[in-house]
Amino acid sequence: MSVGVLIITHSNIGLSLYDAATSVMGSCPLPTQVMPVSMDSDPELMVSKARQLLTDLDQGQGVLVLTDMYGSTPSNIACKLSNGRVNVVAGINLPMLIRVMNYPNLDLQQLANKAVTGGHEGVIPCQHKH
Repeated sequence: MSVGVLIITHSNIGLSLYDAATSVMGSCPLPTQVMPVSMDSDPELMVSKARQLLTDLDQGQGVLVLTDMYGSTPSNIACKLSNGRVNVVAGINLPMLIRVMNYPNLDLQQLANKAVTGGHEGVIPCQHKH
């Protein structure tokens, strides 16, 4: 058993990140679902849909929810899901998602910490050298 991953983002951002990460990794070692949120989505209906996805994803180890921009509608939906079996991390980027996929055997809290460090360490100023 492993931690499940639910990606909740604006439009197809999450699906694009998931596709890129699985292309780099070759496959996804964690049970993962992507839930896009459009501008005209009903937030309460999306919370209900997300709760169903959590039920499908939780194999007994909990679920890590990754979302894009803190304070946005997808993030607000994700935060309504947070409890002892669900950890939410905002600011998803490709390094974060690949870091999560590289540690499929970690527990929920450890995996959430890897997501945060992967996101932070993946943001690097690139300077041209003369």
